[in-house]
Amino acid sequence: MLKKRVLTALWGIPLLVIAVWFSEPEYSFPLFTVVAAVWGLLAAFEFYRMVGVLKVPTLAGIGLLFTLLFVLYPHFKCNLNVPLVSLLLTAAVVLPMILMIFLPKKEGLFNNWAWTLAGILYIGWLLSYMVALRLEPGNTALPDAGRNFVFLALFTTFGSDTAAYFIGRGLGKHKLAPQISPGKTWEGAIAGLFGAVIISLLFTLNTTLQLPLSYGQAILLGLLISIFGQLGDLAESLLKRNSGVKDSGSVLPGHGGFLDRMDSIVFAGVVVYLYYIFVVV
Repeated sequence: MLKKRVLTALWGIPLLVIAVWFSEPEYSFPLFTVVAAVWGLLAAFEFYRMVGVLKVPTLAGIGLLFTLLFVLYPHFKCNLNVPLVSLLLTAAVVLPMILMIFLPKKEGLFNNWAWTLAGILYIGWLLSYMVALRLEPGNTALPDAGRNFVFLALFTTFGSDTAAYFIGRGLGKHKLAPQISPGKTWEGAIAGLFGAVIISLLFTLNTTLQLPLSYGQAILLGLLISIFGQLGDLAESLLKRNSGVKDSGSVLPGHGGFLDRMDSIVFAGVVVYLYYIFVVV
């Protein structure tokens, strides 16, 4: 398991770095958006398979379509008085309900509608925060703000996950949430906090990835990313337990499925984006 986990990371992380680094903030070459869209669609497919929405292909198709639209919407400019996200959310709620009227089998449709909407919001909407963050142009003092803050969200999450995994396996004795994820421990969770803070502090150093963060801000961001990332991980573990599966998929050896690898990242993306909008800008 560990060997597979490391090997997957050795090719997966460089590809992700390339996607973030070489993605233009405008429309010309949105490589990161393409990667996020593909990943989001595959994660949504796994989600709908777990909760049974794939048994209703019409709703699953609508869910995948709106997941994609939410991931892409930060690229779209809307001159209407109504925010685009409001229009998307309204359509995502109303259209599947209308379509259900014309489906031949009526049993359990509202449960499937609720899960369809849950997948759109959980994956599409939350992932759009990371896309929006990458599109931030920054300013003269910080020309690569979007790129660097995306790297902060990603690598701080990876640091938290890695520290929690190894310390939890080696030293973990006190169960964190045994009814949700028996393998997680308090020792691992605390180690995750330290791992995230260490990585976050690296972004205060005078490098290409330097961000305008004080030590206190970097520590706070590291803690928030780790806390919300671990909560996101537990939320997905609860989903899998309720669905009766161990992993969302088996495409990524040692890591599970696409949904398994983005559960922490989408929460981290929201935290970092909100920090950027309300503190940096």
